[in-house]
Amino acid sequence: MCGIVGYVGDKQAEIVVIEGLRRLEYRGYDSAGIALVNDGDIVSDKRAGKLANLEKAIKESPLPPSTTGIGHTRWATHGAPNDVNAHPHLGRTGRVAVVHNGIIENFAKLREELERTGHGLRSETDTEVAAHLLEVALDESGNLTTAMQVACRQLEGTFTLVAVDGQDPDRVVAARRNSPLVVGLGEGENFLGSDVAAFIEHTREALELGQDQVVTITRDDVQVTDFDGNRAEGKHYHVDWDLSAAEKDGYDWFMRKEIFEQPRAVADALLGRHDGAGLLQLDEVRITEDELRDIDKIVIIGCGTANYAGLVAKYAIEHWTRIPCEVELAHEFRYRDPILTRHTLVVAISQSGETADTLMAIRYARRQRAKVLAICNTNGSTIPRESDAVIYTHAGPEIGVASTKGFLTQLIACYLLGLYLAQVRGTKYGDEIAAVVHELEKMPAHVQRILDDAESVYKLARQLAGARSVLFLGRHAGFPVALEGALKLKELAYIHAEGFAAGELKHGPIALIEEGLPVFCVVPPQGRDQLHAKMISAIQEIRARGAQTLVLAEEGDDEVAPYADVTITLPVVPTLLQPIVATVPLQLFACELATNMGHDVDQPRNLAKSVTVE
Repeated sequence: MCGIVGYVGDKQAEIVVIEGLRRLEYRGYDSAGIALVNDGDIVSDKRAGKLANLEKAIKESPLPPSTTGIGHTRWATHGAPNDVNAHPHLGRTGRVAVVHNGIIENFAKLREELERTGHGLRSETDTEVAAHLLEVALDESGNLTTAMQVACRQLEGTFTLVAVDGQDPDRVVAARRNSPLVVGLGEGENFLGSDVAAFIEHTREALELGQDQVVTITRDDVQVTDFDGNRAEGKHYHVDWDLSAAEKDGYDWFMRKEIFEQPRAVADALLGRHDGAGLLQLDEVRITEDELRDIDKIVIIGCGTANYAGLVAKYAIEHWTRIPCEVELAHEFRYRDPILTRHTLVVAISQSGETADTLMAIRYARRQRAKVLAICNTNGSTIPRESDAVIYTHAGPEIGVASTKGFLTQLIACYLLGLYLAQVRGTKYGDEIAAVVHELEKMPAHVQRILDDAESVYKLARQLAGARSVLFLGRHAGFPVALEGALKLKELAYIHAEGFAAGELKHGPIALIEEGLPVFCVVPPQGRDQLHAKMISAIQEIRARGAQTLVLAEEGDDEVAPYADVTITLPVVPTLLQPIVATVPLQLFACELATNMGHDVDQPRNLAKSVTVE
């Protein structure tokens, strides 16, 4: 989850590294640190808290000039978020500095061995173990690349390591296993980052690295090997967004900006999805149509928001294709011994493409001979690379930790997958598929209509800024919307929030209802008569017990109006597509409520954007 930057070139490394860390701070903000190579030595500073603390310290005690450096923003795993545990970590003699993302699972054993041979480790982290191992290997080989290969062969777990040697001022060496790392290719300079945002100001040319690889960058060269020292190749690609896409453009929060980018993001997610004959075509589907016709079960896996996108997908895919569909939390999936065959399609949803739980789950699925399709926003990330097919969501960079446009574009990708399967398997006629695609193409305008009325949702949020608990109810495709609305509020406002299937109320949760409790109710479109009536019944039940009913209902729904204390009007859309429009007011509400409570919306406490550890 941590943010990592490495640089070697002709610019001042301190400036490049700090700028890169600022754009990566969403990946971790428990502490920040920097190490520079200067005159045969390592100079370093690191501070607990946000990057601003490090910048203040450097301003008060400037670091010497250097053109080679590494930096880190931390999301704590081993050890409290304090100055001592912050990265970079140095080896015993201080010759080597290391930053690290991930978890070294055998660090306790390695630490014990190091301490037995006279190494005094100062921190509680697993990272410092890697620094000491690297320095031992460097003393023997005299070459940082070789030392990195040797050290990595001793490590178990998930890690990205980036290191510099005080006696080698023109080289940065890094390694990756199950953790993100990308190379930025410049002219007379090269970069490393856990995300392309680290160097997007300087170059849009990048190199993706494979599993268990070591990369060495100098000003003019990039060399890749495996952990055994054999030459390897990275894959070059061009980043199709620029620095302006990662700036706030006048918004107070990245999250708010990203909410308002959703009409464009949804439109981009739909671009180029059908050919001249109107047939759907997806990004990289390396699964034949015959194989897709043989699929007899679909399992969708994801974590958090991605899991809720999967729940929506289940409703759509089963309805359109008649294939049984299960939705699983990725971190639980492989531990229950799931039944998978060569006729199973596993759909992995991950915004970053580096989610550790999901990555481990797809590797398990492939070992069971299942086909894997990834839905992802990040080109060249690990999960798409290790899948049989990928649908990219094309949302652009999402900096806010709480996902917004990432979720809506995942929904679009899920709908497209369902329609594509229906096309291949012949379960829907071409004109039926075209009709749904036409409805999807209206969604950017529908979302924009909701955003145009954002102030009414903001007003509600300000009125409820003192609430200590909020519930969310939904039925059918509205149930995942309720879950997502509750998650956003938990992430940002740090208050009790829960989403329920409305039918569950009378089986226990109705005991939570008390006078004045705010309850968001996602009402199905009027075309679903039975569901619509049952949802109104649930609203009446909670209103009779004193709840404040905040009702999301489609325009013209007069039946629900008498039971709503507040009505948020949604555009009229098909039932299965309603989550696209119903989610947006809940995003606006959570963002504004957290703002009024004085919280950091972009960087909620204890959270990081990309969960790259299990």
